[in-house]
Amino acid sequence: MTIVKSRFDPVSPTSLSVTERLFQGLQRDPDRTVLTDGPTGRTMTASDLETGIRRLASGLLARGCGTGTVTALMAPNIPEYVIVFHGAAYAGGAITTVNPTYTADELHHQLRDSGATLLVTIPQFLETARVGIEGTGVTEIVVIGEAEGATPLATLLGEPLQNQIPVDLDEDVVALPYSSGTTGLPKGVMLTHRNLVMNIDQTLVAADVRSEDVTIAFLPFFHIYGLTVLMNLHLAHGASLVTMPRFDLELFLELVQTHRPRSLYCVPPVAIALAKHPVVDQFDLSSVEIFFSAAAPLGAELGEAVATRLGCCSMQGYGMTELSPVSHLVHRDAPRPGSCGQTIPNTECRIVNPETGEICGTGEQGELWVRGPQVMKGYLNNPEATAATITPDGWLRTGDLASFDADGYLFIHDRLKELIKVKGFQVAPAELEAVLLTHPDVADAAVIGVPDEEAGERPAAFVVAKPGTEPSEEALKAHVAEKLSSYKALSEVRFIDTIPKAASGKILRRVLRAQA
Repeated sequence: MTIVKSRFDPVSPTSLSVTERLFQGLQRDPDRTVLTDGPTGRTMTASDLETGIRRLASGLLARGCGTGTVTALMAPNIPEYVIVFHGAAYAGGAITTVNPTYTADELHHQLRDSGATLLVTIPQFLETARVGIEGTGVTEIVVIGEAEGATPLATLLGEPLQNQIPVDLDEDVVALPYSSGTTGLPKGVMLTHRNLVMNIDQTLVAADVRSEDVTIAFLPFFHIYGLTVLMNLHLAHGASLVTMPRFDLELFLELVQTHRPRSLYCVPPVAIALAKHPVVDQFDLSSVEIFFSAAAPLGAELGEAVATRLGCCSMQGYGMTELSPVSHLVHRDAPRPGSCGQTIPNTECRIVNPETGEICGTGEQGELWVRGPQVMKGYLNNPEATAATITPDGWLRTGDLASFDADGYLFIHDRLKELIKVKGFQVAPAELEAVLLTHPDVADAAVIGVPDEEAGERPAAFVVAKPGTEPSEEALKAHVAEKLSSYKALSEVRFIDTIPKAASGKILRRVLRAQA
């Protein structure tokens, strides 16, 4: 197996910017409600959204925020997020999406590195914003709403801009999200209009999204999963979103019961809650036909547990920020437990032995390489990191340990840099975590490698006990030992209140290593 190709027919590139592609979906039914603020019920029609984008683009141009400029957007999931992102894009500029939970120092780094000149936020984050912009190129803070000492977003709205400011679809960066920074400081990922538009159209071929759909958008828009799969893909297809500024399980369940989505887009931590939390039984979730998880590996047992409890189909996808983000999806007509799916259109893959550089065969594990129109332009201001990630012939090294089965289904085993070496054997933390989560007294779990004089490293587990239970270290060690090889045995189990995770759902192992 040299190259794995998609079973889907390729999609043709268009001449549309990402905002023009969004307008295609909005113009299907201008009077349709496409955005609802979950906590308040405030709504926005497709026509209102398109007009807001056009008006903000005009106002940004009047302020000099057009071609060649970067606008920073630090806000939770609210309807205005879409207006700000696409208003800047329609004006020809780029948008760097900022995690709204960032400290002033983290914000400062991203503003300086991205070269942002304007920061849009909400009043609650204004204090952090004021400290964070010091010593950066940001000359003005704009707030969604009103706050003393900041420019209200409403004052930027001008006469609607009729046409997209000309952009080079293949070269002009429109989205500048920052990677998780598991090694060193976060890096700006340069995504072009072509990257985003192609990934919308590639994903729509393989995903079961319908124009009449509505779904709950709690996955943060600042993260590429929420930005592409929820915000851009759904709206560009004419579907609707109910936004949540932050995840709250009971509010989420209430919104599912009220708005009756056909599909839920989630991450593994939410899967754990849906599979195990008793409050789930208090709500009517019968509308859900598809549970879709991505951003981190979802064990087959956990996926099946969610499917059984909700009476739906459980599916996964695979991607990363550097892939805009989607490269693989499981289709509901051909589910395969534990798999991240098959390769989407216009995309090629190979599995490469990270030590020898040799191409691996079917079923063999190695690093997943991906090539396609969704591959990022590169890392901003970091040619060395770009060269280390993208080969001269366009292959993106994902850093994920993976394999393909005979039918072309992708299985992710772990991050290469997270592998634990026990006496020369490679141990994947995700495998141990999946086994721990099958224990009835475990609510959540994470595994890291800790130094061991004899073996080099040994796996150590951090466990969150299910409320009302008191599992013992010995019981959990025995549970793992019963299911896995002896060299994967846990050296210790520590009980903690919560597993530290990024907004995307990825476990922050570096935090656990610091604790250890």
